[in-house]
This record gives sequence, structure tokens and C-alpha cells, in this order.
Amino acid sequence: MQFPVGSRTRLHGFTLIELMIVVGIIGIIAAFVYPAYGDHVRRGKIAEALGELSTVRVRLEQYYQDNRNYGSTASTCGVAMPSTTSFSFSCSWGSTSNSQTFVATAAGSGAMTGFAYTVDDANAQRTTQFFGATATDTCWLRKKGDTC
Repeated sequence: MQFPVGSRTRLHGFTLIELMIVVGIIGIIAAFVYPAYGDHVRRGKIAEALGELSTVRVRLEQYYQDNRNYGSTASTCGVAMPSTTSFSFSCSWGSTSNSQTFVATAAGSGAMTGFAYTVDDANAQRTTQFFGATATDTCWLRKKGDTC
């Protein structure tokens, strides 16, 4: 299609200024959304670890019903410990030097370093480390601002 000489054609599109404004708005929104997303992912990983700790406690109680002890050595309990990408799990005898008590621990690894939770044979749930700081809470903290 040819336009007659002297006619004005109007081109449609966005100017560079309009595009830069949109990019700036998206950047501002992302600055607010990304930290919230990180907290959401962290809470999901914490929930997974706490679920695994609960499962370990139940399995140890079942082991105790069958064997009348929680394990044979001070560094190992009678059931296999779970494995996740964000937490490592361990189990040991509790405060007594026999196999009649236990303490199971979930310690954060990788991006979750700085989080640690325990549960014992009396189902006492404790947070021992939260966001890298030592904690002495008698419950499992799941997010910033939680209290027992």
C-alpha cells in the first residue's frame, strides 16, 4: 500500500518512556513480593521438617512397643532417620544413659541453616535455633513473630 505524498501516517506503538515506566513499576512490585515469597517457601520447608519429626516420634513409639527401648546405642535410635534436602535428622538417647528416652533433632542445612527443632519421648517440642539465633522456646516456631 502506498500513501500519497504529503499525507501523514500515524504509527502505533509504545514510546521508550512508556516502556521504562512499566519496567519500573514491575521492579517496585517485585521488590515487595520476592521477600514474601521467600518467607512462604521457608515456612513450607519448616512444615516438612516438623512433619518428619512427628513421624519419627510415632515410629519410635512403635519401636518401643515392640522392643521396650528406643534403640541400642546412645548415638542411634531404633528407626531410620528421614532425609530431606533442607534438614538433616538425628536421634540420640535423652537425658538418661539408657535407651528409655530419646531426643530427635531436625537441623537445617543449605538455605535452611540456622533452624533446629527437637522432640523427645514425652512429645516435648522445642525450637533450639531460629533464623540463626539460639532459641529456648517450648514449642515449634514456624514463622517470624510466633510465640509459644
